[in-house]
Amino acid sequence: MIRRVVFLLAALFLTLAAISGQAQAVGYRYWSFWDYDNGRWTYATQGPSTARPYDGDVQGFRFSVSEDSQDSAKPRGQASFAVICARTPAQEGRKRVALVIDFGTAADAPSGETPPARRTACARVPSDGTTAEALASVAKPLRYDTDALLCAIAGYPEKGCGEQVSAAKKPTAAEKKGDRDGGPSVGLFAGAGAVALLGAAAVWQARRRRHG
Repeated sequence: MIRRVVFLLAALFLTLAAISGQAQAVGYRYWSFWDYDNGRWTYATQGPSTARPYDGDVQGFRFSVSEDSQDSAKPRGQASFAVICARTPAQEGRKRVALVIDFGTAADAPSGETPPARRTACARVPSDGTTAEALASVAKPLRYDTDALLCAIAGYPEKGCGEQVSAAKKPTAAEKKGDRDGGPSVGLFAGAGAVALLGAAAVWQARRRRHG
């Protein structure tokens, strides 16, 4: 019985260590692609090599570390076609696409690299041109991998392409509530209570065996 209780105590301590430590999740460092419409960014449903924007569209790229499209960081800053393409007049047979290129933060940068400042550009391409063509006209050099994944814009980053990295997992609403004011979470208190109960049970069992 005591051996079983000791085993349960060890298991609970390991669980508490996992709860109290910062959870880690697998993320990916890559360029995400976005459409801008009605004042908000939405994750693009096509890749830049197949998307064919219309004249007057705004599209964006953001370099960051994220787990998936739901977690991906959006391009930052102003995204107005009228402002970005103010000095690029319309032209017969061609279209204008406003591009927002956000190179991300130092925290998301590969080791030894510094992200360039965010930039905007007005690309003018043939009327049937793709977003990839628009991007290539204003932000060379681009780099792709063998699977046509966009790896670098304007030469950034110099190396790597969609590699896995360790990313801090974002706390849920319940976890945030439990951790308010820097205190331990409810789960930690509950686990500690369970350990205390098991410890008391172990002591009681040992006394019973000695006096039995």
